[in-house]
Amino acid sequence: MQIEENKVVKIEYTVKTEEGVLVDTSEGNEPLAYLHGHKNIIPGLENALIGKGVEDELSVTVTPEEAYGERHEQLIKEVPMQAFQGVDKVEPGMQFNAESPQGPQLITVTKVDGDTVTVDGNHPLAGVTLNFDVKVVEVRDASEEELSHGHVHGAGGHEH
Repeated sequence: MQIEENKVVKIEYTVKTEEGVLVDTSEGNEPLAYLHGHKNIIPGLENALIGKGVEDELSVTVTPEEAYGERHEQLIKEVPMQAFQGVDKVEPGMQFNAESPQGPQLITVTKVDGDTVTVDGNHPLAGVTLNFDVKVVEVRDASEEELSHGHVHGAGGHEH
């Protein structure tokens, strides 16, 4: 069976930056399970997996445009410390969910200077080219429930 839209796919993977910095791996964990064609993984990797089958192994380079997008300087803002009411100590590296016109947005604190906090609304991997090493370990038909929910259920997927 080959990977195509509406198939449940399980992959073992390792992803690194162009500089070789490890970003994530399934090693030591369950393989990643996703529903193909439902935007459950980044587009560049999903497109590269089309037509692959069990035991296929591939190396894929995914550009920012096909991953987490380019960095946008306008998403870096200075906000007053009072925006973090209830947080004992705001420090660089902390992440928060903020409301934006497009809905919830992850922001990362990059600098604290007195009563001013600099936050970055870019995804932490925005602007980064990613290199994946992937092995396909399972391909199966999705259940009606998985299709209606838009994600995989059970081992390696979503538990309700």
